[in-house]
Amino acid sequence: MDFLRLSDVDVAGLRVFIRSDLNVPRDDEGRITDDTRIRASIPGIRDALARGAAVMVTSHLGRPKEGELMPADSLEGVATRLGELLEREVMLVRDWVNGGVWQSDLASGDLVMLENCRVNRGEKADDVALAKQMANLCDVYCNDAFATAHRAEATTHALARYARIACAGPLLAAEIEALGRALEKPARPLVAIVGGAKISTKLTILRALAAKVDTLIVGGGIANTFLLASGARVGRSLVEADLVTEARGILEAFPQKIPLPVDVVCATRFAADAPASVKRVDAIADDDMILDIGPETIARLMPVIANAGTIVWNGPVGVFEFDAFANGTRAVSEAIAASSAFSIAGGGDTLAAIAKFGVTDRIGYISTAGGAFLEFLEGRTLPAIAVLDERGRELRERAS
Repeated sequence: MDFLRLSDVDVAGLRVFIRSDLNVPRDDEGRITDDTRIRASIPGIRDALARGAAVMVTSHLGRPKEGELMPADSLEGVATRLGELLEREVMLVRDWVNGGVWQSDLASGDLVMLENCRVNRGEKADDVALAKQMANLCDVYCNDAFATAHRAEATTHALARYARIACAGPLLAAEIEALGRALEKPARPLVAIVGGAKISTKLTILRALAAKVDTLIVGGGIANTFLLASGARVGRSLVEADLVTEARGILEAFPQKIPLPVDVVCATRFAADAPASVKRVDAIADDDMILDIGPETIARLMPVIANAGTIVWNGPVGVFEFDAFANGTRAVSEAIAASSAFSIAGGGDTLAAIAKFGVTDRIGYISTAGGAFLEFLEGRTLPAIAVLDERGRELRERAS
């Protein structure tokens, strides 16, 4: 990658526009329940401020209707929490696209938050006119929101094209470097662990990974669909019957690469208090639901993980939210943490599992992204990264 980094830019006296990912989860009363993404945005903001920039930061939050800011869509709570973490006041600016007194008064060391960028008309359509208006607000555009890199929107894509200087923030750069290390020249064996409910959302990723990795471990509803494709009984388990042919094709194309469960933990109803029973795959009854991998399967996977050189993890291997069906995901997370391999994990459920089992500090790199993480694994070009790379090449060509 040839993109410019924020650390490469002399920002003293300049106005820096940072596109962060502050799309944090909130409860029914609007209170932030997890500030991980706010904390992850702080290094880039602090760096720019420390080097004398005037900083404006924005993000999307939820799914607002363009042109209509509702109280539930406001970044007010995010601005308050960012201020608490930085121990300073962070002013929230509404109707900011055309500038104003707030912008003309910005001085070195100042920090403001610009209201939810997805409220602006044309944001999701990657509107050029909107991007040019926003480019007039700043001297430097910095994208530090890897989680949105797979979307071509005005603040993630077009703005990077029209800003005088466009660069990547430290979080985005670190994500790209970690993913590149895991996929481009990985230490072998390369092991991927992909779980979750649906194979449909990850089918092309599974094909791409199967071609790259030495072992592809599948779990959750994805494993159930592969089991059905292999001819096993799955009872009333979550499966995608219409994708059995595709799953069978992956198994046939990559024999020996995808170890399927040999035993599972079942229940006859989906509930935290449902009685759990361990069964061999060939003993699953018609009313059974597979909710976790079994102890023999866990035992077979442990050496694979322990001997890996690189591990990529996306998705739990069971219904880890229910303690009776959490053993598989717990064992996998602890094995990854204990491994000497370089490990990278991403996706909301994966992060929740990492937190639940207390292995956060022992994972090589934890990505805050979901969709972008998966699309990068698949090998797709991410629009926000591509435009930064393009601008970086242009700058270096002019310099030479």
